[in-house]
Amino acid sequence: MSIVTTGLLITTVLCIAANGFEVAAKLVKAQFVVQNSGEVGLAPRWLPYLAAIEGAGVVGLVIGLAGVRPLGLAAAIGLVAFFIGAVGAHIRSNVLHNIAFPSAFLALAAGAVGYFALPLA
Repeated sequence: MSIVTTGLLITTVLCIAANGFEVAAKLVKAQFVVQNSGEVGLAPRWLPYLAAIEGAGVVGLVIGLAGVRPLGLAAAIGLVAFFIGAVGAHIRSNVLHNIAFPSAFLALAAGAVGYFALPLA
């Protein structure tokens, strides 16, 4: 396994962990999630739906790592789209003080796309 492949694999595992934490935080409506969503104009009633979408991405990444690489790639692409939307929501609402968080999640998802897009060696 090359250094690039190893780095992208680590990024994918970090993506799974970070998004898994975020899904749990959304499901329990953690204070920081409710506050952040309120700042960007998102009603708390939408959090379970966002958690379901993000959770599906996490499950897809895990299944991808288990050997179904096309599903992992699809899940990673879905998470990239999800976090482009999150970054866009921050920009639209001019909430820039914490834009680093959805940007970091976007970067992790992009790394997962890179991992699953690599040909198997």
